[in-house]
Amino acid sequence: MRFASLGSGSEGNALIVEAQSGATTTRVLLDCGFSTKELERRLARLDRCIEQLDAIVITHEHSDHIGSALTVARKWALPLYTSWGTARAVGADEANVDLHVLWGDETVGIGDLQVCPYTVPHDAREPLQFVFSDGVNRLGVLTDVGVSTPHITQVLSGCDGLVLECNHDLGMLAASRYPQSLKARIGGKHGHLSNDAAAEILAALDRTRLKHLVAAHLSQQNNLPALARSALAMVLGAPADDVVVASQEEGFAWLELVGG
Repeated sequence: MRFASLGSGSEGNALIVEAQSGATTTRVLLDCGFSTKELERRLARLDRCIEQLDAIVITHEHSDHIGSALTVARKWALPLYTSWGTARAVGADEANVDLHVLWGDETVGIGDLQVCPYTVPHDAREPLQFVFSDGVNRLGVLTDVGVSTPHITQVLSGCDGLVLECNHDLGMLAASRYPQSLKARIGGKHGHLSNDAAAEILAALDRTRLKHLVAAHLSQQNNLPALARSALAMVLGAPADDVVVASQEEGFAWLELVGG
């Protein structure tokens, strides 16, 4: 099992998760926050193409996550997995796509992958985040969330890989030129995680199996990779370079989860 990012941030998000079992390989795209042309360009960077995807899974309806998902799902006949609230918000229920409705904590199988959605507090219609498993390894993803919950801690404990939002530095956000209303939204209970909040979530998890940690969805105006790395590395008691940062332009290259 392995995973890579096509890009992460307010201008577009997409993560590809791949699992292999014998002669079969399953590839799922989590979020599709780019145009079709840009999606193809970024997939090619990872030596992949849209035709190799088996499904698209969407976290919520914000444009940096939904992007060209409906167009791609329709044109390439890909099943689209999302909550009913998200589907209604973007018109997927009337878009002539192969729609599969997800419910929190109900695991679905997509080829060699088990996909478990879980609910999170965010200012969207019915947002979900996900844990992916190949039966041995578990990859947890948590972005676009305002605060942690006991359920989030339970779901993400024991993961082998973790993609964790580090959206902003509290000091940089406070000093930014953003309107006060936008600062309140970002820092609110249905907004985005600060570096400090992400570190608190990480500290509460069972990390005994954790092999790869990625800081994701960094604000280009209100955060720095070094600050995000430092906050998470301090919890791990590890060098800052042990924390991978998902950038807006480059995402990150393939990371492998082997064994369990």
